[in-house]
Amino acid sequence: MLLLPFLAGQKFFTRVTFSLMQEEIYGYIESIVFAADETGFTVARLKEPKKKELTTIVGHLSPAQPGETLRCKGLWKQHPHYGQQFDVQSFDLQAPADLVGIQKYLESGMIKGIGPVYAERIVKKFGLSTLQILEESPHKLKEIEGLGAKRIDSIHECWQQQKSIREVMIFLRGHNVSPAFAQKIFKAYGDKSIEKVNENPYNLAKEIHGIGFKSADTIAKGLGIPQDSPHRIDAGIEHVLWELSSEGNVCYPEEELLPAAATILELEQALIYPRVEALVKNGSLIKENGFIWVKPLYLSELGIAREAIRLAQANSPLRQIDMVKALEWVQTQMRIELAPEQKEAVIAGLKDKLLIITGGPGTGKSTITKAILTITQKLTSNILLAAPTGRAAKRLTEITRAKALTIHSMLEMDFKAGGFKRGKENPLDCDLLIIDEASMIDTFLMHSLLKAIPSTARVILVGDIDQLPSVGPGNILKDLIASERIPVIQLKQIFRQAAGSRIVTNAHRINAGEFPEISSVPGSDFQFIAVDEPEKILEEIVNLVATTLPKAFRFHRFDEIQVLAPMKKGIIGIENLNIVLQKALNPSPSPLVRMGRSFHMGDKVMQMRNNYQKEVYNGDVGRILSIDLTEQKLVVRFEEKSVSYEFAEIDELMLAYAVSVHKYQGSECPCIIIPIHTSHFKLLSRNLLYTGVTRGKRLVVLVGTKKALAIAVHNEDVKKRYTGLKGTIQKMMG
Repeated sequence: MLLLPFLAGQKFFTRVTFSLMQEEIYGYIESIVFAADETGFTVARLKEPKKKELTTIVGHLSPAQPGETLRCKGLWKQHPHYGQQFDVQSFDLQAPADLVGIQKYLESGMIKGIGPVYAERIVKKFGLSTLQILEESPHKLKEIEGLGAKRIDSIHECWQQQKSIREVMIFLRGHNVSPAFAQKIFKAYGDKSIEKVNENPYNLAKEIHGIGFKSADTIAKGLGIPQDSPHRIDAGIEHVLWELSSEGNVCYPEEELLPAAATILELEQALIYPRVEALVKNGSLIKENGFIWVKPLYLSELGIAREAIRLAQANSPLRQIDMVKALEWVQTQMRIELAPEQKEAVIAGLKDKLLIITGGPGTGKSTITKAILTITQKLTSNILLAAPTGRAAKRLTEITRAKALTIHSMLEMDFKAGGFKRGKENPLDCDLLIIDEASMIDTFLMHSLLKAIPSTARVILVGDIDQLPSVGPGNILKDLIASERIPVIQLKQIFRQAAGSRIVTNAHRINAGEFPEISSVPGSDFQFIAVDEPEKILEEIVNLVATTLPKAFRFHRFDEIQVLAPMKKGIIGIENLNIVLQKALNPSPSPLVRMGRSFHMGDKVMQMRNNYQKEVYNGDVGRILSIDLTEQKLVVRFEEKSVSYEFAEIDELMLAYAVSVHKYQGSECPCIIIPIHTSHFKLLSRNLLYTGVTRGKRLVVLVGTKKALAIAVHNEDVKKRYTGLKGTIQKMMG
């Protein structure tokens, strides 16, 4: 019997709705217009036999893909904006019944190695027997011109894989879970996918990126795992702690953790407490002074404290120098005169083993860094410069004219063993290490960094503690300063050159809780455009990016303008801004639609998580160079390197015409545009606005209302992050 990858001997139903008015339509999917990753809701164009016009179908259609044939039952509806649509209430996936349908399926990119050219050749050769040949006699494909043995093996392997993936999708859908992650599950577990899921569905949340506790819990319920199962409660507690870590918390008060876990698990707190104690007893969780940590975060925080103390207390092999003469010499070399607090910072950088230099824009952090570097270069050539992101490292290189690396690159990823090659047993070779944008470094990365630094090295952490803290867990720079055990230079004076910039002066006004100067001044580098309605703000932003600013300032629409938004949802949220800006700046008649995302050639995209194998990191921005439906690959150009993604990895990318302020931290752009409206009131805060404004190099444009701007300026209630680093350092150093 012929087993097709999209059938696997089974019929696939989404949901059944009984109605006397239900009708049935049949055809193959010409294209996917929209697909929601989480719910499976899809808008598609269906080609019905003997009909010239395509039919718009809507409904929960996952896992259907372009080229697949559907028999749909549902109701005709009239949408006020998009016209007549067929609302699919149930459907079967069926084998394509004609040559056009077969060819469309093969050229859709579902079978790696077959694109439009080979699809046409194969169908022309084998006709209606094509699918049977692929299933039962793939060796016959060698009769097709251009298909070699290697490609034929790849096609056969992908055909079989699609069949297995479809079985996983059907299994997941049978437990009311979107099959968007079926490829990831299959990639992780292969033919054992269903067996692994049955064995312990909660492992999915731990082992596969993108699958959370809720999805795993839905599967578990479908498998009959009781709601009060210890496995379920344990997984729920750990899930809550890891979710809290994604909000920046390293630990959490037990009295707040219990109700949070009870809410997620829909159980009484009395059932949660014994499991917390059991997890503490077996070492999965750590409990101290009423706070709970997951073990990896506890060990990292403890490690940061130990390593910081080690570095601060060890001696440097660099010879002592006359500070007065060194300052005179470096000022002559740099042709500047340092201010008193700058001189103090340079002396501290040449004397202290571990030093923090912090200050806002225009306070001379870059000048001090360059002065310390210039003097130290006369003492040693063993100097390393690094920053958390590629863009920050590039900027540090431009400032110092010395090569700066990302922290990840400097530590050298170890793909075989996991983690980094540089560490205690293989430390970095340096006498001086300067880290810029240190406020961005989270708990895990800081621990990896500090333990790789030799005791003899001087370490200088440079950053702005008034910016948003790291995306990952922790508030490292602030905690180190608050411990009062590490030397700190806090820069406050704004220098003359920077004082001429309204970006700088307004950033400091915002940071001080003062309303920024927004009066209209021709040629000002800080502009406010008053617009009341979100729809009008959206329209204004599109006009600014597409036409006004490129024309007035000659800014490149992709490379030199960045929209930063406080919220993800809503009319002027990140998601909608990206859809509208993509359509305005880079339309495409044939987008790649996968996993609820639509990508076009040339799109501006951002990497959403650290991928050490590809050497791209959370927040890196690039442009799509190519989309290959045949090989199922997408190539993105990041700065100086091109990175290839399998279609199954596309959830690592998001459109980046608009991004969050947090994601863009550590980066700069010639022009920054920020929508600011009361619909964002939940996230309007002083440090978010301050961080966004300080991303602009030549122009910052705020579009919105004065009321929303005032809310942000006066809201200094930063969401508290629970950490233990400050107390740990104080306890260790007395």
